[in-house]
Amino acid sequence: MDIFPSGLRVPHHPVVIVGGGQAGLSVSAYLSGRGVDHVVFEKHAIAHSWRAQRWDSFRLVTPNWQCRLPGFPYRGGDPYGFMGRDDVAGYVEAFARRVRAPVREGVAVTRIAADAMGWFEVETSEGRVTADAVVLAISGYHERRIPPVAQRLNPSITQIHTSDYKSPDQLPAGAVLVVGSGQSGAQIAEDLHVAGRKVHLAVGSAPRCPRVYRGRDAVEWLDDLGQYDLPIDRHPKGAAVRRQANHYLTGRSGGHEIDLRRFATEGMALHGRLVEAEGGHVTFADDLARNLDAADEVYNGICELIDNHIVEADLKAPPGGRYAPVWAPPAGEGEDRFDLGEAGVTSVVWATGFMADWSFVDAPFLDEDGYPRHRRGVTSVDGLFVIGLPWLHTWGSGRFAGVGRDAEHVADAAVRRLARAGRPLDLAI
Repeated sequence: MDIFPSGLRVPHHPVVIVGGGQAGLSVSAYLSGRGVDHVVFEKHAIAHSWRAQRWDSFRLVTPNWQCRLPGFPYRGGDPYGFMGRDDVAGYVEAFARRVRAPVREGVAVTRIAADAMGWFEVETSEGRVTADAVVLAISGYHERRIPPVAQRLNPSITQIHTSDYKSPDQLPAGAVLVVGSGQSGAQIAEDLHVAGRKVHLAVGSAPRCPRVYRGRDAVEWLDDLGQYDLPIDRHPKGAAVRRQANHYLTGRSGGHEIDLRRFATEGMALHGRLVEAEGGHVTFADDLARNLDAADEVYNGICELIDNHIVEADLKAPPGGRYAPVWAPPAGEGEDRFDLGEAGVTSVVWATGFMADWSFVDAPFLDEDGYPRHRRGVTSVDGLFVIGLPWLHTWGSGRFAGVGRDAEHVADAAVRRLARAGRPLDLAI
C-alpha cells in the first residue's frame, strides 16, 4: 500500500498499463524482463478487438512472418500465409501466457489524473490505484466514426459500422452501400461481392498496394527496403502521414491485391465520396476518377520503388510493369444524387474508421488537434506514455512487425522515469 496525497491508503504499482492488446503486452514483457512491478488493466479480455471487431472471413494483410512480438515470432507452418481472425487472437493470447503478463481482465480504467507530486491516480471499475508511470496501450481507435448524415437516412435502411460487420448473411436481402474504401471498406466490399450481393462502394482517398510484384510479396520488398523502419521524422510527409489511410489489399484466399476497377467490370457499382444523405437519397461527389487515379499512382509508385531497388542491388527478378486501368468511370457531370430505393439498397456499411477519445486522461498531453504530444511514445507529461498508435515512430509501429521495438523504448523510458523519481522497481503490494 501507499498513501496518495488524499490520505487514503490504496494499492500502488510503479507502472500501470492500460490495455491488454499486443502493444500493452509487449511493454509488459519488457518490464518483467527488467524486474519492474506493474499491472495491465484490460477492459474486456486479451485480444478482444481481434475476436469482436473483425468479420468472419478476415485475414491479416501482412504475411504471418511479420508477426514478431518480443521473443515470440510466428512459428506456424505457413509463414507466407495470412492468419485469420481467430488465429491472430490465439497468437496474442499465447504471447500473454508466454510472458506471464499480469493482466486484470474485465477491469475498465475510467479516469487517470496526474498529481503535482508526481503520482498518477488511476480510477478503475474495481477501485482506485496509484502509479509512478502510466502506459496508454489502447491504440487510437476508441469510438466509431459515423458521419452525421447517417442520422438523416430512412430508418428502414439497416446501418452498421465495420466493427460490427461479420458476414453477408448478417444483412437483409438486397443491395449494400459500403461507404469508405480503406482496408476494411475494400475488403468488406469484396466479401459482399464474392457472396453475390450487389455492392455500391463510395470510394475515398485510400491508396492501394500490389500484393505480389516481380516474384515476391510487396511486403517482403518493402521490408528489405527498410520502409517499415523509417522514422516518422525522416518521412517526406512528416507527421501528416499519420492522417493517411492504409493501403488496401487483402490476405484472403492466399492473398491478392484489390482492384476496384476490376470489381466494376464484374458488376460492383463505384461512386465518389458520400457527401449528403436525406431519406432514401444520398449524394456522391464527382471525384471517383480522381480517387481511383490517385490510388493507382501510389500502386505504381511502390512498383517503381521496387524496380529501382532491384536495379541498384543487381538482383534477378521476373519482369515488372505498371498497372494499366481495366475500367474507367464515365465523365462526371457534378455531384450524383442517388436513389437508394430504386437501386434496391437495403443496408449501409459505414467503413469510416474510428475516433480517439482521451477524455478520461486528466493531463495536458494533447496537442491542438487532440493528438498526444510525444516522441516515440514518451509524452510531454513526465511518466505518461502511449504505444500502439499508427506511425508512433515508424510505419511498423501499429503492426506486429514494429510494436515490439517501440515497447522496449517505452519500457526503458519508464524505468528511467522511476529511477529519476527514486522509486523502487519491484514494489508489489
